[in-house]
Amino acid sequence: MTDVRVGIRPPHARFEGDPAHLRAFVAAAEAVALDHLCVGDHVSFRGGRGYDGLLHATALAMLSRLPVHTSVYLLPLRHPVGVARQVSSLAALAPGRFVFGVGMGGDDPHELEVCGVDPHTRGRRMDESLAIVRGLLGGETVDHDGEQFVVHDARIVPAPSPPVPIVVGGRSDAAVHRAARLGDGWIGVFVTAERWTVTRDRVEAEAEMLDRPDPPDRHGLVAWCGIGTDADAARSRLAATMQDLYQVPYERFARYAPAGTPDDIAAALAPFVDAGCMTFDLIPVAADDAEAVDGCARVRDILRA
Repeated sequence: MTDVRVGIRPPHARFEGDPAHLRAFVAAAEAVALDHLCVGDHVSFRGGRGYDGLLHATALAMLSRLPVHTSVYLLPLRHPVGVARQVSSLAALAPGRFVFGVGMGGDDPHELEVCGVDPHTRGRRMDESLAIVRGLLGGETVDHDGEQFVVHDARIVPAPSPPVPIVVGGRSDAAVHRAARLGDGWIGVFVTAERWTVTRDRVEAEAEMLDRPDPPDRHGLVAWCGIGTDADAARSRLAATMQDLYQVPYERFARYAPAGTPDDIAAALAPFVDAGCMTFDLIPVAADDAEAVDGCARVRDILRA
């Protein structure tokens, strides 16, 4: 059996209204021994929708002993010193149970604009933010004079112990450089197994060239999936959900977002396992919570076998 770890993202609606619904979802994930929980993050996406990833991660960490991952938190939309304090606070509540996945966003440029971020500078802002956050979480006193941020004599104490792993998302060359220089791993989304493998190899090769003492090795994949006993119905539910969120046709995502039975999902993800991917953050769309949770557990069992 391989050491595949599969996590599940609770539906956004479980974080609304009666907290018993979120507790029930988390209890179900624990009952089938899923490996972790995960959350996304948006501030004002496609007409104003959103949810704060660190707040959701904190809620889950208080409801469960399972690890919690952000996949991914849109770091350039916030000030890095404030983010470092939030992560440190969460790490103190759940020591050793938080993985900080970060990314840039950009699917909706207006989301950056309403946060006061010029979409054309988001890459430079991401680079500076990541360097500042990593330094602060590592217990350093940070002095940074950059194009996007000026920070003098900044500290966040206590530094998280054990350290919080930082996993960098993205598909661009710049994302590869970030993960190689400042990440503990790389996480892909909307990529084929071939591209996942190539990108992972590039991250590790560049990190080796930098002679990092702690080379990145926590690589993973975020995957939307439609789960159901009827493949057509599962695909229809997944397509409707993704089209409503992203406001583009599902066909843009179909090759990266499998739909069908758990066996179908596992078959689509198996090439990633063959390539060495051991961590999967699944975003299931199903007829109900039980089908989503049980389906993710079945996918995990098949991949491990």
